[in-house]
Amino acid sequence: MTLQFPILYLLCSSLAFATGEVYWWKFIHADCGYDDVSPQPSCGKAAKGNVAGLEACCLKTSGCGGFNTNGVIKKTDCLSNKKYESACDLYVIEDHPQPPPVVVSDFPPIWPMPKTYTNGTTKVTISSAFNFTSSTTVATLSTAFSRYTELIFLHETQAVGATLSGLDVSCDSYDESHPQLETDESYTITIPSDGTNAKLHAPTIYGALRGLETFSQLIVFNFKDEVYQIHNLPWSIKDAPRFPHRGLMMDTARHFQPLASIYAMVASLPYAKINVLHWHMVDSQSFPFQSTTYPKLWAGAYSEEQKYTQLDIANVVEYARERGVRVMVEFDMPGHAASWCKGYPEVCPSPSCTQPLNVANNATFDLITSLLKECTGGAKSQPDKPMGLFPDNFIHLGGDEVNTGCWTKTASVAAWLKKMGFTADQGYAYFVKRAAAIAISQGRRPVQWVEVFDHFGTQLPKEVIVHVWKAKSTLPAVVKAGYNALINNSPGSDSWYLDHLNIMWDAVYENEPCSSISDAAQCKLVLGGQGEMWGETVDASDLENTVWPKLASIAEKLWSPRESTVKADLAHLRIERFRCLLNHRGVSAAPVNNPNARNAPKGPGSCYEQ
Repeated sequence: MTLQFPILYLLCSSLAFATGEVYWWKFIHADCGYDDVSPQPSCGKAAKGNVAGLEACCLKTSGCGGFNTNGVIKKTDCLSNKKYESACDLYVIEDHPQPPPVVVSDFPPIWPMPKTYTNGTTKVTISSAFNFTSSTTVATLSTAFSRYTELIFLHETQAVGATLSGLDVSCDSYDESHPQLETDESYTITIPSDGTNAKLHAPTIYGALRGLETFSQLIVFNFKDEVYQIHNLPWSIKDAPRFPHRGLMMDTARHFQPLASIYAMVASLPYAKINVLHWHMVDSQSFPFQSTTYPKLWAGAYSEEQKYTQLDIANVVEYARERGVRVMVEFDMPGHAASWCKGYPEVCPSPSCTQPLNVANNATFDLITSLLKECTGGAKSQPDKPMGLFPDNFIHLGGDEVNTGCWTKTASVAAWLKKMGFTADQGYAYFVKRAAAIAISQGRRPVQWVEVFDHFGTQLPKEVIVHVWKAKSTLPAVVKAGYNALINNSPGSDSWYLDHLNIMWDAVYENEPCSSISDAAQCKLVLGGQGEMWGETVDASDLENTVWPKLASIAEKLWSPRESTVKADLAHLRIERFRCLLNHRGVSAAPVNNPNARNAPKGPGSCYEQ
């Protein structure tokens, strides 16, 4: 039968009472325990039930961040904690107006939440002859039309009369070049209630792909009448991402991921409007990448069957492009690189002390230059048409967790450091800056882990993008120094490391990328972020249910407006239904409410109640 559930107001009041820069957010029948101001001011209890009196009491009480109508004054961090059902109402101080109520009605929620939308109350039946059409035919759109037809229309339908017969798609540009950070992904959708065709317009074909995903999520199957329908017409959606870089990091070095698993993962990313696959290709444990100029690097693979040819990789990159997904490859250096030594021992300090890579031998940098050129095509002369195996304008060079002990213990490297007048840390700086310069010379922006900034700060070229994986408190210094940043902080209870299985989706959702940045202009230097799927305990058997549905939390945080993603409570029903959509599309997304991420369901029950 058609999925139906009553209209539910999750945020029960949009009234905001402003006092200067103070706004009062109201939550009906809600409270947060263990956050009471101590000692309680007498004016609170005296004003019990009197909202105006409680507001006045709170504003003159040190440390007050809100109150409940039982007269209890709350601390400033009240909103950050879980609210629970209560007979009283909760009022919380914020510095901006309260968003309007989120309404869940009898249509599948859109994930991620669009930037703006309006809708009505009527419904329309989809014609059995429904078509996606475009006045300009390009392969990317044609294959997307076929793909979404298969994704949406799983059931045979009954013949019906006057119905919605199509979605007309138009773009300002039909350029099929590989998407880049700057690619415009905005779109608009209008679905009238008068039976005329729906319309989707976007500046680019990649914006059109995002719109097709949104449109697909509005269609439901009515099992009683055996027809497809769209509810709550007319629809008007104007959408665009908050951040341009919204990614998943996939580690194929700690455990090899077969091509079938990679293709399946790439296929699932656009369902949540994720647009980057960060491919952590190699690490200390294995080197599955085929190099044509240094073919013995393959000796670092786990086995003959656990490798990727360059044609394999090119096909994955094109498969991703067809879905509007960029592929950013990572070769972590100088640390995490012991597997390089199996084929070319000269690039490591010694047979017994293999990493960091040998900073004292030019052979190391000759290999890096050649390896990166295979990936980039050495395309500095054509910046608008990047070439190579990975056409993306970013290339990740790692740089994290570098222990320089092997350099100081190896006589030849120690002698070189002394000759150069370097400490071991200065040798580390020399390495990461030289690696970055190689990437820049080949027309790419290097991405490097935050340790590089922690050690060397503004010594780094401004082209470097700093990838903040440690405490988010590092981020303000990065953007204040004028560097672009990516975020996926690991420590704490809100980590974006997807392999941290004890971190639930709601904590991930409430991790605001710019929470530690007070300057809006500096927040714009944050290009976005990623979910990180480190592979120590992840292989083909559990890849999808480690990534999904937690990646959906990150996806909405990076796509939707900040004011629409304040509290996970408001997204709970929607993410449960999005997880079920993933399951319907063949994605092995784990139950949303697991206390330990990828656990299977505990017993029988509906997908919507796990």
